[in-house]
Amino acid sequence: MKRGALAVAALLAVQAPRAASPLASVEIVGVAPLPGMGVERKTLPYAVQMAADGALARADGDNLSEFLSRSFTGVNMNEISGSPFQNDLTFRGFRASPVLGTGQGISVYLDGVRVNEPFGDVVNWDMLPEAAIGSVLLAPGSNPLYGLNTLGGALALNTRSGASHPGLEGGVMAGSHKQRRADLAYGAGADGWHAFAAGTLFGDGGWRAHSDGRLGNLFVKLGRVRAATEWQLTMLGGESRLVGNGLLPDGLYEDERRAAYTYPDETRNRLRQTQFSVTQRPRPDVQLTGAAYLRNSRRDTVNGDVSDAYGDYVEDCGEGFHASGAPREPDECGYTRARGGRLNTASLNTTSTRQRSHGLSAQLAAQLPGHQLMAGLTYDRSKVRFAQYEQEADFTPERAVAAEEDEERELDVSVVGSSRSAGFYFTDTWTLRPGTWLTMSARHNHARVANTLSNGGVAQPAEAFIYRKFNPALGIAHEAAPGWTVFANLAQSNRVPTVIELGCADPDNPCRLPVGLQSDPYLKQVVSRTAEAGARWQSGRDTVTATVYRTVNRDDILFHSAGLTQHGYFSNFDRTRHQGLDLSAGMRRGPLTARLGYSWLDAVYAASGELFTGTRRVMVEPGTRIAGLPRHTLKLGLDWKASDTLTLSADMRAVSSLVTQGNEDGLAEDAEDGEAPKRADLRIRGHALLSLRLSYKPDRNWELYARVNNVANRRYETYGSVGVDMFPNGRLLRPHVEADEAGLARFVAPGAPRSFMAGLRYKF
Repeated sequence: MKRGALAVAALLAVQAPRAASPLASVEIVGVAPLPGMGVERKTLPYAVQMAADGALARADGDNLSEFLSRSFTGVNMNEISGSPFQNDLTFRGFRASPVLGTGQGISVYLDGVRVNEPFGDVVNWDMLPEAAIGSVLLAPGSNPLYGLNTLGGALALNTRSGASHPGLEGGVMAGSHKQRRADLAYGAGADGWHAFAAGTLFGDGGWRAHSDGRLGNLFVKLGRVRAATEWQLTMLGGESRLVGNGLLPDGLYEDERRAAYTYPDETRNRLRQTQFSVTQRPRPDVQLTGAAYLRNSRRDTVNGDVSDAYGDYVEDCGEGFHASGAPREPDECGYTRARGGRLNTASLNTTSTRQRSHGLSAQLAAQLPGHQLMAGLTYDRSKVRFAQYEQEADFTPERAVAAEEDEERELDVSVVGSSRSAGFYFTDTWTLRPGTWLTMSARHNHARVANTLSNGGVAQPAEAFIYRKFNPALGIAHEAAPGWTVFANLAQSNRVPTVIELGCADPDNPCRLPVGLQSDPYLKQVVSRTAEAGARWQSGRDTVTATVYRTVNRDDILFHSAGLTQHGYFSNFDRTRHQGLDLSAGMRRGPLTARLGYSWLDAVYAASGELFTGTRRVMVEPGTRIAGLPRHTLKLGLDWKASDTLTLSADMRAVSSLVTQGNEDGLAEDAEDGEAPKRADLRIRGHALLSLRLSYKPDRNWELYARVNNVANRRYETYGSVGVDMFPNGRLLRPHVEADEAGLARFVAPGAPRSFMAGLRYKF
């Protein structure tokens, strides 16, 4: 058993009852964030997906989010920011995203430490130590054991150690668009001591204009095993500078899909994290674990945007956008006469976020006759300091934002916030009779979110909100026949509003994203309930898993845009529903290994309501599809071991069409009084992508590999949103002359073109 493993803790070969039967694999998996004793996979009342370090190594230069999107059933990814380490990941329609303001629905853990940042629950993929990850586990549904934000699932990452992974391992990769990467890891152990260190360096020229980026991180683990006691100390540090270009309007996209709409759009992240854990085993069937962590992170952003003043000007004076319904006279819309000054078309917006978190956790696991018990306590506390500044600027002919030299940066809004949460959880896997297991789980969450906001340097009254929720789960698994297991599960979890959502919840005072915050109305916590059932079959290395599920969110928190600029507000929406089917299969026949993953997702609004998206007021009814989520996803993979040293592989991913945000109702624009609404189909079309891989191993220590992504150089998009194109034909509208040329357009997230990469990997 690999000590401290969170996902695959052991693969034990046992003799089957009949001599002619193949050896059976007993897979032990974790069921909570902290490493524990684990349970047999076949006893779980839901279908987990796992990957060990061997599978992660075969990612061939892909980062973690790209690997999950390529390999895990039900997982998809969009390239909304245009940076490879800022991908928006979805599972069953729930998101784990680095984009502030995105409704997060997946909790992410690293060695038991929750890495969803306290300001917005975002997940910074660039701050994960990918060279140190030993296993990945994706638990589906509203599993209460994983705590807050586990609405659609939980992603648990476990790092390697010198005891489990001794020796030296390294790799270098180079690819198209000046992409390069280097990973190095070394582990050693003796006399109960073990040490491990791993680091990653990444650089990218970017396939889109002005989209270069870089990152680096270092992970160190030191520990000792002595008799029944084990302790571990881990330290993680990382820094990055990433550029995301965002969406492009259709017209500009058709002319040049590599273009940037406006720039700069830069994010700098820095992380320092320390964790200490102790495990005590007073008896072979009892394990007690305690852990504490400190986590400090900072994020600084620079964004060039259309200025509020210019956006208001176009909204007031552009044909089709002004509130009066009729064109204004020149003296009403002439900026010089009406406002008495020069109109700055752009603003350079910068933000500074500082987050400090610490926490404690304790977990007791015990095996009793017929029962496998686990109970735990968690406590997390964080402090956030956020400030947003604005500087008047103008656009260059290339749509770059150039700040005025004599204009100083002005403080727009700031917030000092804190949050603390405590939880108690319990689970029991009860063997009702041989081959039948009942799992009962529960968790009580208590959270407090507080903030003090300042607008333009003027402090507002302090706010504090308290949330409580008891979340149960009940499931059953039954071994119906040798190799066959059927299961069913009911579970509930919750998410509490974050500082950004509570500070931006007033429709009369919309705020700008990243944020412009107000002291605003109370938001309800999101409560998610999941029902799922399915079956698993395994014979040797052949496997089939099928699951049907239905998740209903009550009081979901959505962001509603308002106006032409990035302003908007958060509010509760009565009900949303995610239901579907996940099907995965794998088989090996001689030199061939085949994989299949298919998911059908029906993600809809389950109540009537209205959404503000861009300049449109979108009305939705029960059954209206949620934007940005494909209904069908198919993944196929085939590996052919041509010889002892050469392996050839092919992977295909196909997705169906996506609903475009702002076109959920199928209308092109809001209907005028007495006029029939104009309909328009602005969906993002489906696509299929093929990638090819070659692996050559001249001996067991060395591997050469090469990969071609998007072999056919398919032109495709991964997301769509309706907005106002302020740059028709790539050129900024001129005040007083062309304001009426502004019009609604579909903006899309361009998919990456064909790319090549090759690398060398060494393991000793």
